[in-house]
Amino acid sequence: MSTVEGRPAGQVDELPDEVTREIAIEQAHVERVYAELAKAGERVGIVESEGLARGRASRSGDMRDEEKAGLFERDALMFSAGKRRATLEQQFEGLVFGRLDLDHAMTAGAGATDATGTEAAGGFVSTGSGDDLEVRYIGRLGVRDDEYEPLVIDWRAPAASPFYRATPVAPEKVVRRRVLRCRDARVLGVEDDLMTVEAPEGMTVVGDGALMAALTRSRGARMRDIVATIQRHQDEAIRADARGVTLITGGPGTGKTVVALHRAAYLLYSDRRRFESGGILVVGPSAAYTAYIERVLPSLGEDSVALRALGDLVGGLTATRLDAPAAAAVKGGLRIRKVLSRAAKDVAPDAATSLRTMVAGLAVHLDERELRRIRASLLSHHQHNKLAGNPADVVEALAAAAWLQVREHTNLERTEFVDRFEDSRDVEAFVADWWRPIDPRHVLLWLGDADRLARYARGVLSIGEQAELVASIAVAVERGEWSVADVALVDDLLARLAEVPEAAREERGFYEIEEFDNLTDYGVHEVEVTGSRRQGGEVGFEVTPADARERLLAGRLTRAEEYSHVLVDEAQDLSPMQWRAVGRRGKFASWTVVGDLAQASWPDLDEAAEAREEAFGTKKRQSFHMTTNYRNAREIFDFAADLIRRYVPDADIPDAVRETGIHPVSIDVSRDDVIARAREAVTDLLEQVDGSVAVIAPAAWRQALAELDGAAGRVVVIDPMSTKGLEYDATLVVDPDEITAESPGGARVLYVVLTRAAHRMTVLDVR
Repeated sequence: MSTVEGRPAGQVDELPDEVTREIAIEQAHVERVYAELAKAGERVGIVESEGLARGRASRSGDMRDEEKAGLFERDALMFSAGKRRATLEQQFEGLVFGRLDLDHAMTAGAGATDATGTEAAGGFVSTGSGDDLEVRYIGRLGVRDDEYEPLVIDWRAPAASPFYRATPVAPEKVVRRRVLRCRDARVLGVEDDLMTVEAPEGMTVVGDGALMAALTRSRGARMRDIVATIQRHQDEAIRADARGVTLITGGPGTGKTVVALHRAAYLLYSDRRRFESGGILVVGPSAAYTAYIERVLPSLGEDSVALRALGDLVGGLTATRLDAPAAAAVKGGLRIRKVLSRAAKDVAPDAATSLRTMVAGLAVHLDERELRRIRASLLSHHQHNKLAGNPADVVEALAAAAWLQVREHTNLERTEFVDRFEDSRDVEAFVADWWRPIDPRHVLLWLGDADRLARYARGVLSIGEQAELVASIAVAVERGEWSVADVALVDDLLARLAEVPEAAREERGFYEIEEFDNLTDYGVHEVEVTGSRRQGGEVGFEVTPADARERLLAGRLTRAEEYSHVLVDEAQDLSPMQWRAVGRRGKFASWTVVGDLAQASWPDLDEAAEAREEAFGTKKRQSFHMTTNYRNAREIFDFAADLIRRYVPDADIPDAVRETGIHPVSIDVSRDDVIARAREAVTDLLEQVDGSVAVIAPAAWRQALAELDGAAGRVVVIDPMSTKGLEYDATLVVDPDEITAESPGGARVLYVVLTRAAHRMTVLDVR
């Protein structure tokens, strides 16, 4: 095996001479590439200096047109230079990771099958020597020399596609494909795949193959990109037509997630104007997932993608807490829309229920029934908060109803009465109260009132379902935290009500203090100040409320942004209401959707499919199916597959390509021995693997096992649902029966848990 990561510098000579020679050849090229990058950085500095020189006015006062143009040029130059510098300064795992040796005169020998599927006379044969082949280096960023000759080809460029598409059956003129393992500018090792029957004269073939070398490496705390080891079927999905909906399916460990992320980077490269201006949204199941994948896209040369967990979809709101399965089922199903619709049309609990006033000496009384009729009529054409910001239509509707009451008792003309009605301070005060702006989160809190909810849920939810909903809102109020399922409900209400209009800013007096450097200097001790970074890099601060209910309502909600492309991972977990929320962000977008129904945590797959299809609309569909499990050793995956077949007979079972000869360890333990045996198991796993170890446990055991979190800098204690999309070198699965019982997807979630380990797995069965 040629990969030599981690070897001390003085051990190069211990490698075989041929490997040392090949590493030295690649090292020379990599150093040349980095030298060109250094020169590119110097050129960026020149552009920045030129930009700073633009737009400088030689006088004060009004600016001339040419000075305004200079300012525009300065901003454009500085923006472009800053973007380029950020790209050049990005720290990559290895800028140059691949090499192709191509023979454009390659022929097919006896018995071979060419790229068209036609059987030829033999294996593919290179007609040249190792010295007369075309050499292409593949990397994360395109780099050219001073003569504009390519030193590195961007992995997304068409010229790089043979690196991923070539196989011994259809080599696409590739004789040798080489993967370079680098750390910064240092080449640590190489792995070769030969595409012909035998290597041309003078060509050295090193190693046992790049894919298997990559599969045996340790997992770290962040997801590794697979850009150097993408396989042909994965590349086809990555480079597929950008239009419509691209569905990527496959069982655990098939690389669906990294294929989808590479597709996002490819789309930005292939049509930057469209996808960068419109934006790409990547939606994942949890905050742990988005933290895990956040490094992948920048390492592929892209950092202009919005990563959102399902609890972060609504601007101004973040949620990580999960509801109990019964409450989550009520909140996620489409029936809740009827409940929300009724609630959104209601008045605030403490708002006035009738209008009594005198206008031009005439008594006006609009009772609750009449006010509800007026409200229903207005809301059939307008969003509540849009009218709250400009209540002219509300006042006009009230005036019309009032005129019908008094017209037989006055000699005033209608217009005169309406004018006086609209000028009435009583009417103004009533409208400000009755049609006040309503935060969608307030409406959701109304569902915590059992009597109020009974009105909204009549004929929709059962008594038991209403009780679950009331209890879940009580938990939110007690903790001051919304749940992930709540976010989709807030988004639905926000679409119905619109954003709360911003209050007019009052002018500050000269005597008011603009900023407090230290609040304790002014005798204030009972607030917590938290910093937040706003768009554009400005740092702002807000006071975190101490009251739990106030925390639920902190911040300002913003409407759904629309994107040019929406990528949904672990799509099988989205509830129908979450599909509707994501759909609002992709009305006119193309989509990439990744999932596996056998791993679903949402129980009603038919209803979810209905909501998903509604989100997609009439866009065309194209599908790609991944069939090879690259993550799990065969012994581990067979253990998990046996489980899921009992519950989902038609589950999509991929083929694991790697064997270790070491089977998962299953241990029966008593409840009293769980913690001690968990400590022992973690110690054993840390000795057996070099990378990450996860202790996956149900809620009943996580607090007791928290002492293991962070052990040796490699152990994490995590809940089952948060493991979606993640992988580890080894896992300790605690109490699988309890994991099944507490999870909304039951055995499907346990299946996810049992497929997180790449090399070793231990299971503690609590008896």
